Amino acid sequence: MQKKVFQLLVDNTSGVLSRISGLFSRRGYNIESITAGVTADPNYTRITIVTSGDDEILDQIEKQVGKLVDVRDIKVLEPDESVYRELVLIKIRVTSENRLSVIGLVDSFKARIVDVSKESLTVEMEVKGISDSKIDNFINLLEGYEILELARTGLIGLGRGTDNVTYLP
Repeated sequence: MQKKVFQLLVDNTSGVLSRISGLFSRRGYNIESITAGVTADPNYTRITIVTSGDDEILDQIEKQVGKLVDVRDIKVLEPDESVYRELVLIKIRVTSENRLSVIGLVDSFKARIVDVSKESLTVEMEVKGISDSKIDNFINLLEGYEILELARTGLIGLGRGTDNVTYLP
């Protein structure tokens, strides 16, 4: 099994994300991560999907998603030719006794504290690349602390340079 990152440009219409995720559901394909957001042109949405499977399944996913009416373009974002990011926000309960140890852990992972209150710290961590193991490792090390809230963006990505830019009318 291998991971593949697909980038879709789709019409910005209601239900498009549901139709795409429905295709995955009906076919029994796994979505590891899916993110969507409007592009510079409000008529289009960029969707990044991380999925896994063998070569045959991944080829089928690309073909079937590409056939959907709302899909204007589909690309595979190859690791060597793309820039990937994922963001996580974690709110951790702290006390005066453990605040410094949490701050030390945050610093060792090159994360940032973005909000401080008497009883909690909110931490932001950005990860470069397709592997989410840095985030998972950080979360695992927080096991002795109470995580109050956690939000992950899912992977986003763009191809490097201008050679592979899609221009839509």
